[in-house]
Amino acid sequence: MPSVQRETTVSIPLTPTRSDLYWRRIFNKYDKDNDGRISYVELKHIIESREYDHDLPDNVVERIMSVADRDNSGYLEFSEFVEMMHNPALKAVFGHFVARYVHSIVPHRDPVDTTGRWSGFRPVSASDGDGTYEEEYSCWPPAVSMIIISLVEIVLFCYDAAQGKTAATGPIAKLFLYNPRKRHEAWRFLTYMLVHVNVVHLLVNLLVQLFLGVPLEMVHRWWRVVLVYLAGVAAGSLATSLADPKVFLAGASGGVYALITAHIATIIMNWSEMEFAIIQLLVFVLLAAVDVGTAVYDRYWKHTQQNIGYVAHLGGAVAGLLVGIGVLRNLEKRKWEKRLWWAAVVLYFSLMIAGILANIFWESHFL
Repeated sequence: MPSVQRETTVSIPLTPTRSDLYWRRIFNKYDKDNDGRISYVELKHIIESREYDHDLPDNVVERIMSVADRDNSGYLEFSEFVEMMHNPALKAVFGHFVARYVHSIVPHRDPVDTTGRWSGFRPVSASDGDGTYEEEYSCWPPAVSMIIISLVEIVLFCYDAAQGKTAATGPIAKLFLYNPRKRHEAWRFLTYMLVHVNVVHLLVNLLVQLFLGVPLEMVHRWWRVVLVYLAGVAAGSLATSLADPKVFLAGASGGVYALITAHIATIIMNWSEMEFAIIQLLVFVLLAAVDVGTAVYDRYWKHTQQNIGYVAHLGGAVAGLLVGIGVLRNLEKRKWEKRLWWAAVVLYFSLMIAGILANIFWESHFL
């Protein structure tokens, strides 16, 4: 028997619904030449209007038009426009750019309230459309990298403690801590993060790196967080070797500070997608500034005898910011963010290469 093709029919209401009137109002607002169609230029104007302060990813307008323009006419008719705004598949193409914009500048009309009557205009909350970053939190794959690193630090500390050595004088500590007299043992620039001078030192670093590292890992995945952490550790020891060439280092503070400023990096790169971004930014900046400021004050003004490697903190913080911008996920890439990405990557590698070369060739500095 011959095959029969079944056509899909779409029912069109004879009278416009209140929802149609709502979308018609938006459609007419941007149909600048009143020809009943939205052109590519008009669609671009919707998204790049001065009223909408986001810089869009490259080619996003072309991608929207290619998906929404069903008949390839180069225009969006009203039916295509409405379908575009309601089509869940388009969210992956242009996220909340168009929807957030029109919902923020045009008051919503609720079709009916609980009494069945027309409810009129409803003001839109300022937070509508925010929280895209928070939606990215996921427990799969499980966030275990910082937990594993923490367990290794605990095991190594317990091993030295079992030998009666808890002040970074045990066999593990002697092998792993950063010793400026043994800079040729290159592993020490990283492995110092695994040894600690006492229980309080260990617990503080464990608590901070778990509370800061696990949330980052749930969004950005383990390998990105590990890269940031190790970059902070390496930058901390390199910076210390140049600024305080006679200082020994033990502890994960360089990595911990990298995690702190990695949060700052992800807030900067995902500002529009995060809830309460300004509050989060101020909290992390204040946390880092108070700790480093206290250490510097104690050393240079109060002349307190303390062994806090504040240069390692600063080096880790700078590395966490730069590497965080370079490797952590950016949910919506904008032109200025691409320029910032290149600047961060070039600056980080320039500083690291300079630090490595100085340690190799500037021998008189370490005498």
